[in-house]
Amino acid sequence: MPSQPDRTGDPDLLSWLRGSSGPETAGLVHRLDRPVSGVMVFALDDASLASLGQQFRERRIAKVYWAIVEGSIHGPRVLENVIAQDGRRNKAVVGRAEQAKSVRLAIRPLAKGDRYSLLEVVPDGGAFHQIRAQLGAAGHPIKGDVKYGARRGEKDRSIALHARSLGFHDPITEHPVSVTAPHPVSPLWSALVALIAEP
Repeated sequence: MPSQPDRTGDPDLLSWLRGSSGPETAGLVHRLDRPVSGVMVFALDDASLASLGQQFRERRIAKVYWAIVEGSIHGPRVLENVIAQDGRRNKAVVGRAEQAKSVRLAIRPLAKGDRYSLLEVVPDGGAFHQIRAQLGAAGHPIKGDVKYGARRGEKDRSIALHARSLGFHDPITEHPVSVTAPHPVSPLWSALVALIAEP
């Protein structure tokens, strides 16, 4: 489901929130790509929207993702790339290009299966399709993400990228807040998450 209205006219989270129990002033603080699951934070008034927006711009938001990727990854590492947006193909391109920016992605394996690994992923910043493009360029595309090199897509067009948690400061009290979303419900997610606790 898209975060906000788009050209498809499909139901979206912001309209749903405004139309159900949320106020008309509810605002979108950040977005997730349509095929991504996980934590979304909305502001209920203009002051909160401004405060949270500033925290995002100043990179004071702690974002943690989980991703199921193809292949096996041993040990934590940091991926450093130069990335640019190709608006014509609605895709991020890794490598030298005009308007490119340097990006970093910290990854840590949490569990390994026969063909897939579950990673904790922490992006530095939030470039367009950053996580998807960097993991694909590293030879470990996200399960289902054919745009960035996965072998096959999912029937529901989702990809195995999940916004696991988001940390920020409450716009009113300034106290730290952390929001965590449970992993998606699927046999593969459940099997890999169950391996995290094993020695």
